[in-house]
Amino acid sequence: MCTLVILRRPRHAWPVLVAANRDEMVSRPWQPPARHWPDRLEVVAGLDELAGGSWLGINDHGVVAGILNRVNSLGPAPGLRSRGELPLEALDHAEAAEAAEALSHIDPESYRSFNLVVADSRQAFLICSRRGEPGAGTGAGIEVVELPAGLSMITARDRNDPSSPRLRLYLPRFAAAEPPDPETGDWSAWQSLLASRIHDTEAGPAGAMNVVTESGFGTVAASLIALPAAQGKGERPIWLFAAGRPGEAPFTPVAL
Repeated sequence: MCTLVILRRPRHAWPVLVAANRDEMVSRPWQPPARHWPDRLEVVAGLDELAGGSWLGINDHGVVAGILNRVNSLGPAPGLRSRGELPLEALDHAEAAEAAEALSHIDPESYRSFNLVVADSRQAFLICSRRGEPGAGTGAGIEVVELPAGLSMITARDRNDPSSPRLRLYLPRFAAAEPPDPETGDWSAWQSLLASRIHDTEAGPAGAMNVVTESGFGTVAASLIALPAAQGKGERPIWLFAAGRPGEAPFTPVAL
């Protein structure tokens, strides 16, 4: 279960801030964000070596896209396509709204259930498939919801869903934390939260932001992203990436 936090601040010089932890089987091979795809030279994203897709990326237009599994849908399934294709498809577009519209028409029966966040400096969307979930029924379509201004936290459930033990514990902590300041390079409060192993007894270690288990599943990488309001006028997006467990692996800038 990955986690993505997005803070939208319309009319701010840095209107979008993103924090994300990737939780995965530690044995699944991957490569850090780069321009890995010859047919998508405008895309910088992490590469999942197993399926060839990505979990999080950004394009030269300033669109960010990140995919998360929903509850009880970890890993691939026979006969279904990899969800890692979807961030790359989103990043084929120059605006988040265009990407959300295009992905609203995909066939949800082709993928396991997912949450996909797509954002640019003006708008952000949560694109959701509940395929296979209780109550979803057959033929359930793709849901697209525009994310409001303020703080949104996405895990394996809905936006700001209190049924998630991780969200109940950490959404108030992100809300109380000092937001990152891309101008000064101060990301310390959010870096500390991404590295936190604090969890409640209900969820166990899997309920922490920084997941460490004995099953071979855990947090394998972390990202901090900032989008400027006026890209191309002296400011560029910022992506800091920890190529390992946050708190152990340092955050370093990604070449964009």
